[in-house]
Amino acid sequence: MPAYSAPAIEARWQAAWDEAGCFRAKADPEKPKYYVLEMFPYPSGRIHMGHVRNYTMGDVVARHRRATGHAVLHPMGWDAFGLPAENAAMASGGHPKDWTYANIADMRGQMKPLGFSIDWSREFATCDPEYYGQQQALFLDMLDAGLVTRRAAVVNWDPVEMTVLANEQVVDGKGWRSGAEVERRELTQWFFKISDMAGDLLDALEGLDDWPSKVKLMQANWIGRSRGLELSFALTTPAPGFDAIPVYTTRPDTLLGASFVAVSPDHPLAKALSERNPEIAAYCEEARKGGTTEEAIETAEKTGIDTGLRVRHPLDPSWELPVWIANFILMDYGTGAIFGCPAHDGRDLDFARKYRLPVVSTFVPVEGEHVRPEEGAEAFVPQKSEPVRYVKLFAGEEVQSGDAGVEAAIAFAEGLGWGKGVTRYRLRDWLLSRQRYWGCPIPVIHCEACGAVPVPRDQLPVRLPEDVTFDRPGNPLDRHPSWGKVPCPSCGGEARRETDTMDTFVDSSWYYARFTAPQSATPTDLDEAAYWMNVDQYIGGIEHAILHLLYSRFFARAMVKTGHLPAAACEPFDALFTQGMVTHEIYQTRDANGRPVYHFPEEVEGGTLKATGESVEVIPSAKMSKSKKNVVDPVGIVATYGADTARWFVLSDSPPERDVEWTAAGAEAAFRHLGRVWRLAHEAAASEAPANPAADAALERARHKVIAEVSGGIESFGFNAAIAKLYGFTNALAKSEAGAEAKVRAARTLVQLMAPMTPHLAEELWTLLGGVGLCAQAPWPKADPAMLIEDSMTLPIQVNGKRRGEISVPRDLAVQEIERLALEAVAKSLEGAPPKKVIVVPGRIVNVVA
Repeated sequence: MPAYSAPAIEARWQAAWDEAGCFRAKADPEKPKYYVLEMFPYPSGRIHMGHVRNYTMGDVVARHRRATGHAVLHPMGWDAFGLPAENAAMASGGHPKDWTYANIADMRGQMKPLGFSIDWSREFATCDPEYYGQQQALFLDMLDAGLVTRRAAVVNWDPVEMTVLANEQVVDGKGWRSGAEVERRELTQWFFKISDMAGDLLDALEGLDDWPSKVKLMQANWIGRSRGLELSFALTTPAPGFDAIPVYTTRPDTLLGASFVAVSPDHPLAKALSERNPEIAAYCEEARKGGTTEEAIETAEKTGIDTGLRVRHPLDPSWELPVWIANFILMDYGTGAIFGCPAHDGRDLDFARKYRLPVVSTFVPVEGEHVRPEEGAEAFVPQKSEPVRYVKLFAGEEVQSGDAGVEAAIAFAEGLGWGKGVTRYRLRDWLLSRQRYWGCPIPVIHCEACGAVPVPRDQLPVRLPEDVTFDRPGNPLDRHPSWGKVPCPSCGGEARRETDTMDTFVDSSWYYARFTAPQSATPTDLDEAAYWMNVDQYIGGIEHAILHLLYSRFFARAMVKTGHLPAAACEPFDALFTQGMVTHEIYQTRDANGRPVYHFPEEVEGGTLKATGESVEVIPSAKMSKSKKNVVDPVGIVATYGADTARWFVLSDSPPERDVEWTAAGAEAAFRHLGRVWRLAHEAAASEAPANPAADAALERARHKVIAEVSGGIESFGFNAAIAKLYGFTNALAKSEAGAEAKVRAARTLVQLMAPMTPHLAEELWTLLGGVGLCAQAPWPKADPAMLIEDSMTLPIQVNGKRRGEISVPRDLAVQEIERLALEAVAKSLEGAPPKKVIVVPGRIVNVVA
């Protein structure tokens, strides 16, 4: 028997699959289709075991569906634009294009040996002009459909990198890479009008039955529907150009506890006052340096400046409130202005105590002792659904839920005509402009006479110029000598191209649709899209649960509206699975200054460094990170053990939604098991044992049972459970005394059931065991329902309520015979005394009363 050698067989079978075109996706109206897609990777240059786990899961699903008679689409591409490529170009003096395509070639070379059943003919990168040119066409269609707008907006500006930063890229008021103090600037930017679809995006979550509930909740919270009151506070002191301050509040039931009105430093009123008052201007400039995330605002010190203006409370002409400018109010939330009720909002309370403003409770808990905020306690902020006792109320019962109090306040305001109930969403329009080179150019030309003019469609794609330099910060497109200078498409006069490029989230928001026809001369081929969409199974990390999925759902709706997808595809992903991470221990020593020095796993053996013998500190299982060096290179694992071992291990060790820790011992155990299957298959193929009716029947019954169990495990994403059943069946095969024919049939089924996880080993043993054609093209085995019915059952026996034994009996055995066998089994416990009663609960238990 030859030894199991993965390198000797894996490349050969991959070549056989390629030659047979096994994984080429082809629309076939005679077959049900299945579209499985993993979130495509950024080409950083190296894959890691997290990639292996993610793509192996998708591969198992794709191979199983192909075997069950489906036409399968399982494509691969690269999310290839982005700032890391520009940073690499700055560091090396190279070009982002060269860096990106070199990394793609490296990662493709690392992935192919893993044997994924990918249709590589559909591969593309988002930096391919053929892809981003169609994205530009989509942008123009969305512009025509009213889904794109251009307006001034306050953004985070990094003065060193000279680019806009997302809120999440501002840390303690500084740029996450440059460390420079971030400025909040007002720039004219392009937006997708995702807020127009906020209600639909929220309501449609209810229909996504095969999405994780936690992902749907995260999206719902991000969209953030709220019911509230719109009202205005009339100014009682002069302010040129303003006679009132509009406010939106979700807690109008606290209006009777108002002690101030405050506006954002970016509010038009604050800007107008800054022009006349240097002190206000200086405050607003300083306030704009703070972070803009909710977390940053929550933790920052609350500051403000009294404008000297006063407004009238809508309920009492004699009740005036001061108007402040405050750093914890953002212009893009609500109206950019609030009324402060310190008793029931923590930020308002911090602000009021700092500036000695009144604190007045409008409600208290229904029961128990309660120290009010005005007496020194923290703000009382109950859930809206929580019952409270109103000490100041508009109308309705004194004790009611906050929701009821809000509705009562809205009804009261509407009845008197000073307010209006409205539904709003937290979701804001998607700012897509980025002041960067390595992204999709926005296909617009700016003309002083004509304004913003779309690039004519016959001039797409607008290609990035390649003769750019990265010798200083900022967008190279702004300083290119000729690329931006073009005639206006409308009047022919001098004009300039838009130099902002698109947010890279745009690139990944429609790639699933492009995969259905990646060579199409239009963004999609509607016939192909109608056949392949929706994605039946989408797989990716929980870190993309909000923005990527939300933007993809918006884009699908936009593509339906612009005629690029059928109406049924407005929700692009039917089922979503979020996999856990692959983790590993961290190994570190300390330098002379006590700072940690990290070491790769291959540098450590037995708790010491191989090179020096120095002891290492071991930090328990953590997410694999290049900076911590606790990464395992799949290429090395494949070279040592083979791709099938890596695939088997990442699927077998834990449920796929949980983290899995990579260990050398686990990989070795997986390799040994595959070697055992290899030996059993060869022994079965060489066996000349005669038929053994009883053993043959038992093995055949076990074969049908494992078919049903593994099929169910794969279909429910219980890969580790399916593998556990395969371990059990392997043991049954090893112990069986069945004849050669039964063993060959069982071994052939075993390797076919393993094929989605270990496809190379399966192909080799499939051929050895007489399988017809390629295992990758063989139909999935079917379990005979009649063979799944157990002929016997095991019944526990209790004597006076305590378990004393069990018996295995035929399912159709008479009750009297069951009683006799049960009494024989527990005779010792009865000590010769006759039982008072024997109770047989059919199929479950025997109770003996002694």
